[in-house]
Amino acid sequence: MKIAIVNGPNLNLTGHRQTDIYGTDTFEKYIPALRELFPTHDIVYFQSNVEGEIINILHTCKGERRMVLLNAGGYTHTSVALRDAVSAIDVPVVEIHMSQVAAREEFRHTSLVGAACAGTIAGFGMDSYRLGILALEKIQEKNKKK
Repeated sequence: MKIAIVNGPNLNLTGHRQTDIYGTDTFEKYIPALRELFPTHDIVYFQSNVEGEIINILHTCKGERRMVLLNAGGYTHTSVALRDAVSAIDVPVVEIHMSQVAAREEFRHTSLVGAACAGTIAGFGMDSYRLGILALEKIQEKNKKK
């Protein structure tokens, strides 16, 4: 299975920023461990603080038929353009949040992106990405039965 992990703004600071919320692990350490855990999957990682770059990588995922774990960061709550990109690519996308957004500030309770996704996983720190891959496996299995 081809999977793209696409992270949005400020997630490059994970492990150093608000460690009480996001923990001390970094993606530089976590992504290789995730690849070891799922050796049969082709997992690529992309992070940008720029909305247009995230949209461009999502468009690439369509061409590669690559399933997506999307943590849009702050764009989750503000970006109609990202929601439109997710709707346009016609590949399964699972929305990921490391924190439990429902327990955070009110403005984080609304996800513009989530409605275009197959599902949402939130609140499990870095493990949200592992759970996201398991969800994508279930989606692929279900699609094969159709």
